[in-house]
Amino acid sequence: MYSERLDSLDLDGYLARIGYDGALEPTADVLRGLHFAHACSVPFENLDIQLGRPILLDLPSLQDKLVRRRRGGYCFEQNSLMAAVLERLGFEVTALAARVRFGAASLLPRTHMILKVRAGAKFFLADVGFGAEALLMPQPWVLGREVAVGHRTFRLLSDGPATVLQSRRAGEWHDLYAFTEEPQHPVDFEVANYYTSTYPASRFVVTLIAQRATPKARFVLRNREFTIMEGDQTTTRELASNEELLAVLADPIGLDFPPGTRFKSL
Repeated sequence: MYSERLDSLDLDGYLARIGYDGALEPTADVLRGLHFAHACSVPFENLDIQLGRPILLDLPSLQDKLVRRRRGGYCFEQNSLMAAVLERLGFEVTALAARVRFGAASLLPRTHMILKVRAGAKFFLADVGFGAEALLMPQPWVLGREVAVGHRTFRLLSDGPATVLQSRRAGEWHDLYAFTEEPQHPVDFEVANYYTSTYPASRFVVTLIAQRATPKARFVLRNREFTIMEGDQTTTRELASNEELLAVLADPIGLDFPPGTRFKSL
């Protein structure tokens, strides 16, 4: 996917950003280690859209934002960077497009990016860009296999020509997204990214979103509504001021902005 541009990848900087100091061979254990470290270190967020800035998907821009400036991003940014890292390490990576089903009341376009990764003889679904419902570990590419990570259990099921990723929470299964296995290319995601970041009715245009997942808790900020999910317990409160919102962005989500920063959806 990024084989022609990997000479610009700052692998050491990326590994320091996610706090990973393990092995780097293209094995299933390394994939799990990198995926977990990234998912717990890099927040999911759309704050550049809320600040009127473009979302750029070229590798130097992704590294500048997510690695050097320690920001987060959404699926196209995070999974593009992950794909570049995995390819640099010798993994076979295929990018796929998915339709989000979680929280959707109608059929949505294919505006989610995921990765099919080969490690040895096995395949995995890797996705570090789905926010608070995201996988912490790559999901084995085996239909029906349930994998528990933290307080979530995930599985892949067949749904006609599509495959669906589901998560179980509080004893109930929920569809997260559906996808087929037609390979996608960077230009395909440029189109989807433009729609997602500029279309007036896009959820990322009309809603401030910042989220972070850890093994013990998942933190979700949507405009001023702040939710903490710990196991099957969920608490939600309304943030009273812009200053409180910036404080929550800084901790626990891990995104620092100067005092007085304002976002357009608020």
